Amino acid sequence: MEELRAPFLPTDLLEPASSHNTANCDSNGPRNSLFQGVGLPNLKKRGHGSRSWIRIDRNGNSMVLELDKATLMRRCSLPARDLRLLDPLFIYPSSILGREKAIVVSLEQIRCIITADEVILMNSLDCCVVQYESELCKRLQTSKGQTDNLPFEFRALELALELACMSLDAQVTELEMEIYPVLDELASSINTLNLEHVRRLKGQLLALTRRVQKVCSEIEHLMNDDGDMAEMYLTEKKERMEAYSSSDRYFQCNSSSRVGMMPKSAPISPVGSISGAYKLQRALSTVLSSSKHGSLMGSSNNGQNIEELEMLLEAYFVVIDNTLSNLLSLKEYIDDTEDLINIKLGNVQNQLIQFELLLTAATFVATIFAVVTGIFGMNFPAKILDYPSAFNWVLIITGVICGVIYFSFMLYFRYKRVLPF
Repeated sequence: MEELRAPFLPTDLLEPASSHNTANCDSNGPRNSLFQGVGLPNLKKRGHGSRSWIRIDRNGNSMVLELDKATLMRRCSLPARDLRLLDPLFIYPSSILGREKAIVVSLEQIRCIITADEVILMNSLDCCVVQYESELCKRLQTSKGQTDNLPFEFRALELALELACMSLDAQVTELEMEIYPVLDELASSINTLNLEHVRRLKGQLLALTRRVQKVCSEIEHLMNDDGDMAEMYLTEKKERMEAYSSSDRYFQCNSSSRVGMMPKSAPISPVGSISGAYKLQRALSTVLSSSKHGSLMGSSNNGQNIEELEMLLEAYFVVIDNTLSNLLSLKEYIDDTEDLINIKLGNVQNQLIQFELLLTAATFVATIFAVVTGIFGMNFPAKILDYPSAFNWVLIITGVICGVIYFSFMLYFRYKRVLPF
């Protein structure tokens, strides 16, 4: 049986267990040949592939990079869950996250990572991405020799908010231009085609409203949290960290020089001198770290100047709130149109009920003639049939009685206000 199975199996499967385990340790060796034998030559681990990114520096220069997730995490000091927000394979709501060394922005089609020195933008052929790249490079290049109060990260964030608000506002305007004529036509002519058109547009309206509400709530959340806003001052934190590192080096050099300048004639034990220098260096590093931690915490808790970012967010909050108000007004117009259609349909239904009531009363009156016809159609001798004019009198009396009954119904319906007349 082994001889029969051998020609149909790859050579790696016929090796002993020790050689098979050794082959598994080599990622470029027999494992690839094993997968090729099975028929998967292009097999690649999920989540470790490189993606195309656009890097924009402070001077407005852009270049295309191929970065994988691990490299991007090390470069921007971000956790993996933040990079999932930028994954085009997943649909996440709009969000703005402030981290230690970066700002993660996911607004509509604009998905980027903003640091103190560069913007790493998800490369895409979408018009918003292309416009963001060109406009940011243009603004950075034109403001080279100018003094701008906003730091680099806020200018990049401002452009992302501006393009996102403009895109949403343009979609709302386009939806308004499409939905108002359809609603007016539906109000005048109720048919299945118009109802289906309005249903489709209402679905688009609800989806767009959710997106606008998410952007609005995200900006409002940032405005209400001073700590998150202070966390986004990346340039200031970078300068502070550089100042701390330079002062740390200065203190270390100063402490080492002081230890070297101690008199050699003094009778000091070697253990005591080493421990004294170690204690001095440890005390200086402790003071430095405590001052560093206190300064960093003070930047986020002790009234850091966050008015710039707050005013920036407030300006675009007004814009997106106006867009949301337009959507709510459009939704109210749709609801009013639906109420008008329901009123019209209710009126038609009432008219049909009234007509049915009139037909029912007429049917009841006509039934009296059927009763008389049934009586005279019976086969029994009657003396009234001997008079030729008796049949005419029967018709006249029956008609008068039926007319009186029918008008009695009409008066009763009018008294009860069932009929409009």
